[in-house]
Amino acid sequence: MKSLERWRQKVRQLKTEVAALFIAARHPGVPWYAKLLAAGVVAYALSPVDLIPDFIPVLGLLDDLILVPLGILLVRRLIPPAVLAECRDRARQEANLRKTSWAAGAVILTLWVLLALLFVRWLRPH
Repeated sequence: MKSLERWRQKVRQLKTEVAALFIAARHPGVPWYAKLLAAGVVAYALSPVDLIPDFIPVLGLLDDLILVPLGILLVRRLIPPAVLAECRDRARQEANLRKTSWAAGAVILTLWVLLALLFVRWLRPH
């Protein structure tokens, strides 16, 4: 029972961290390159589209277990600690207020469509 509760706590922390990165991506005290990377990590974490689909045994879940935490670690190093603490506090405060964000969904969808268009353009011979 203890291990299940630890997993639940880790999942809550991960959700808070992703929400904090979402807030940090719009914070004026965060450098542009950290904002860009934070937006990418949040988009990947919330996106239903994975690099490796989840239905592939083991590998499908490993990308989420490895890529998202590594992305979070990298972005956290690029954000000033005081700003990150502020974003985390705000994420915790807003956790109960926000159930579904249509704006976040639209941003994620737009990012994936743009990436797909760039990929198609890259594949086409000139």
